[in-house]
Amino acid sequence: MSLLFSPLTLPSPRGGLTLANRLVVAPMCQYSAQDGGATDWHLMHWANLLNSGAALFTIEATAVLPEARITPHCLGLWDDRTEAALADHLQRARALAPPSTAVCIQLAHAGRKASSAVPWQGGQLLAPAQGGWETFGPSALPHLPNEPAPTALSGTQLVEIRDAFVAAAQRAARMGIEAVELHSAHGYLLHQFLSPLANQRSDAYGGSFENRIRFPLEVFTAVRQAFDGVLGLRLSASDWVDGGWDLPQSIEFSKRLQAAGCDFVHVSSGGVSPLQKIALGAGYQVPFAQTIRAATGLVTTSVGLITEAQQAEAILQAGDADLIALARAFLYQPRWGWQAAAALGGTVEASPQYWRCLPREAQAVFGQVAVGQR
Repeated sequence: MSLLFSPLTLPSPRGGLTLANRLVVAPMCQYSAQDGGATDWHLMHWANLLNSGAALFTIEATAVLPEARITPHCLGLWDDRTEAALADHLQRARALAPPSTAVCIQLAHAGRKASSAVPWQGGQLLAPAQGGWETFGPSALPHLPNEPAPTALSGTQLVEIRDAFVAAAQRAARMGIEAVELHSAHGYLLHQFLSPLANQRSDAYGGSFENRIRFPLEVFTAVRQAFDGVLGLRLSASDWVDGGWDLPQSIEFSKRLQAAGCDFVHVSSGGVSPLQKIALGAGYQVPFAQTIRAATGLVTTSVGLITEAQQAEAILQAGDADLIALARAFLYQPRWGWQAAAALGGTVEASPQYWRCLPREAQAVFGQVAVGQR
């Protein structure tokens, strides 16, 4: 029996969330919002991937404050206006998809990587004259040497950011989103606090491992107290730079998250330094997920250059992860989950309008073939 197409229950204070399969659509920035508000692009994108066959769809990195956006066109969830836009488009998208597909939202603060151009316009830091804004980070250290340094966050600002994560999670809960993923990867703010490459503070939030994990743990704990759905965290397990954040620290941090009530960890890597040297290859991040899973017992999601159904199945069969997340593969082939189910002998729930793409003998099982139908 295929493990990829077997159910999995994610724990939560609410009593858990049972997923029909182990396939996750990873969060993918669309850079298509208007002042943080969801648009019809999101309606199309979400409805499309809610019909992908994956049991869990993750909404892109969603900023908890206006200045937390990566670009001026990034999605947000920081006030009633952005909540109303997201809720309206999500409700309409979910009405066009199988009801069993669960939704997760990734809540994020870009920190010193905020105020950037969209990727197809270079992705570089924007000056105020170009529509940019002041950026903030753990320390006054720029991401790239030629960029202006961010403003080091004060203690008061840390409280404001923590509370913004909490408020965004509460807004997500109001619109029926089942899971929240805190973005602590890819060089964004929570990852910046973890990494000594970005965090050189001399107060209680910098220096030692215990101090560097303090703010991300405070954010997680505050959100956990306010949100009773499934709550996890996306983690860069390695900076791929000597002297940076690494796998042993990721294991210990994951143990602290587990003690704080974390329901899953989504294991990625890199993004905090332009000096990173990533050993790219098929499934190159799977060993990170495997090691964290073995050391903690946390439900673990593996992601990164997983492109084939048999490859995903083998990762699960080996016990290297509990969930498989794909991003670009779903952009290229939005029905990747269907193809994987066909290859592995699994089943997925799909909207009946699409059943005619199946072979006629399969259509007959669903009662969709009538006498004389062309």
